[in-house]
Amino acid sequence: MGIGGGIALIVIGAIMSFGISDRIDGVNLTVIGYICMGAGALALILAVAMNAQRNNTTHREVVEQRTTPQAPPAPPAPPAPPAV
Repeated sequence: MGIGGGIALIVIGAIMSFGISDRIDGVNLTVIGYICMGAGALALILAVAMNAQRNNTTHREVVEQRTTPQAPPAPPAPPAPPAV
């Protein structure tokens, strides 16, 4: 929802609670407005907390270094046969 959604819920709830004076049978618009304002405040707090957590990250650079294996040393040459 984010910060904008939380602010929008607070504004809609305030309009319903304090700005509307109409009556609907079985529906209390003031209570619905308070509920919207509470949900908006909760969404706003959660959005700010999530953004703070997202900004608190560390990045590490990993460098892989590959080396080719060295060939094993050549075995010593066999002794030369004796000269006749």
